[in-house]
Parts: sequence; C-alpha cells; structure tokens
Amino acid sequence: MGDLTEVRRVYGTGDLAALPVFAGGFINFGYWAGIPLDGDLTVEQRVASQEALYDLVVDALGIGPGHRVLEVGSGRGLGARRVLRRDPALVRGVDLVPEQVARAREVNDDPRVAFVQGACDDLPFPDASFDALLSVEAAQHFEDVAGFARESARVLVPGGRFAVTTFFTRTRDAGDALAEVLRTFATGLDRAHLVDDVVRDLRAAGFADVTALSIGEHVWRGLDRWLELGPRPDRWDRNWLRAVERGLVDYYLVTARKPAGSGV
Repeated sequence: MGDLTEVRRVYGTGDLAALPVFAGGFINFGYWAGIPLDGDLTVEQRVASQEALYDLVVDALGIGPGHRVLEVGSGRGLGARRVLRRDPALVRGVDLVPEQVARAREVNDDPRVAFVQGACDDLPFPDASFDALLSVEAAQHFEDVAGFARESARVLVPGGRFAVTTFFTRTRDAGDALAEVLRTFATGLDRAHLVDDVVRDLRAAGFADVTALSIGEHVWRGLDRWLELGPRPDRWDRNWLRAVERGLVDYYLVTARKPAGSGV
C-alpha cells in the first residue's frame, strides 16, 4: 500500500468515507456521464456518480448469476451491494485496514457476502477461487502492483475476468510534480504508478487482452464541479483537474482476462 501509517490514519481512525466530498459511504471520485454539470449538484447526484463508477466496472466484467466475485480494497462494503444486484453466487471483499473490514461487516448481512483483512499482493484465498476480480479506486495505494497482478491471476479461474479503475500517471517522471500540487501524493497516501507499467505487470502475470481505457473525461470535471459547489468543510484538494491538464495523471479502466488454457 501507500505509506502504511498514512493509509491507516486516513481510512482507519480517520474514516475517509465520512467526509462530505465522498458522500454516502463510497470512496471514489465518481463517473459523471449523464449528470448535468452546468447547475447545482445534489448529494444524490454525487452518490449516483460513485455508484455509476462501480456499475461501469461490473459491466466490464460481465458479472451475472452464479459468479464468484472478489473485490480488492473493499472499503465499507458498499461496492459489494452494487455487485449483488447482478445475482452472483458469492462476493468476497478484502481490505488492508481492519477498521474498514469491521465497517463493511456491519452494513452487509447478505449470506453471500464476507469481508476479510488482507493485502493486495497476498490475497487470503485459494487458487482459482473466483470468476471475476475488481478493484475500484484502491490500486493507487498499492506498493506492489506486480504482486497484485500475480495474486489476481492466481485466485482467478481460467477464463476469469479482471477490472481495476483508478488514477494512474501518464509519464514516468510525474511523481515529483504530483507531490508538489496534491497532498495525497506528498504524504505518500497515493503512489505514482505509471499506467504503462500496470499494463506490463498484468501481461507479465499471464493476463491476456489487457487494455487501459482513459475514462477521465467522465471523472475529472464532475469531481471538480462537486468540489466547487458541494459541501466542502474538509477542504478537499481542487488541484486534481490542474494536474490532469498538465498531463501528469488520468483516470483509467484497466481490464484483462486470464487465458482459458492457463491452468489454475
């Protein structure tokens, strides 16, 4: 993960989801396609943007009845509720922060769902346990993306699907510049992972059909508009759009498939 002390402070004792910028218990920047940005924004629209980001990932995975699904970086467990709308056989969530695991267990009572503490590069599940794996706005914290890729391939069945959405850097030297304009990079909470390296690590782990699609056009301006108009006692940083316009970072949907003939 990112700096572990900072991760624990922000997500554990600090409970990032309680900040008005995130609203509704989700912790993501949102997917704002179809939400008008030329007027006021409501809390309901903010929550809808966060749900839409999950739905985008779930759609990319083709999750449906009977599937076994793993979410890495499951937070408060609200994403699991979105996945359950597709009638999977089971959903498992893994998160490094024990407080988040406890919160997720409190709000989910569906017998198909369970949450455990664990690391992205040491997933506490047997080989070939899942048909689909997702991670929504968590991989920017991962210290070992290559290890995450290998573990994801291990726990997926042959033919299993993988999808991650979050922000990655566009150039290898973006880290220092991001640390100058965004506090989360300066503190080590977020890590400057180059999107090309993420793609390389997935291919090295044995994944096929690896794609990295920029979806920033439906993320950044909606987020910035919410920060401009919405409740902001937390003073969340508005420099994200500035960093995007400088070509330092963008938001991606990264998808891949474990080849059918690849064994467990």
